[in-house]
Amino acid sequence: MNHPGVYIPPPIFFITTFVAAVFIQRWLPINWGFFDSKLANAIGVFILFIGLLFVIPALYRFAKSKNTVITVKPANTLQTSGIYAISRNPMYVSLLLLYLGFTCIIGNWWNIILAPILVLVVQEYIIKREERYLDQRFGQAFKNYKLRVRRWI
Repeated sequence: MNHPGVYIPPPIFFITTFVAAVFIQRWLPINWGFFDSKLANAIGVFILFIGLLFVIPALYRFAKSKNTVITVKPANTLQTSGIYAISRNPMYVSLLLLYLGFTCIIGNWWNIILAPILVLVVQEYIIKREERYLDQRFGQAFKNYKLRVRRWI
């Protein structure tokens, strides 16, 4: 197979989990005070900003190298510089940060409760498949990259 075998676009996992948490909040509300504060909103905006600091340079690197973010297409190049020198998965880091930032703004504890499950699913279903593919596609270059740069941050 000449692609990672991830057939569901990764943002769908984040959106689905976020929406599911909103519905769970309607049925089983958790209303602890933190999210009612201006501090929660400020933290949410700050986290959103940090998320953008990850996604914008990651997308730029992909566009510059004419690579694809579509997980059912083959990778043209191995991204290792720029933001990819900090994280092997800056797009997933950014999606998680955007998820958490919006969580602080809308104020839903269920989003926080579901976040570890979301991270586990992303790591096991998406990231590990992509890593197997990149190892097969780029061999030693990817192995060396994995030794230098952490999976998340």
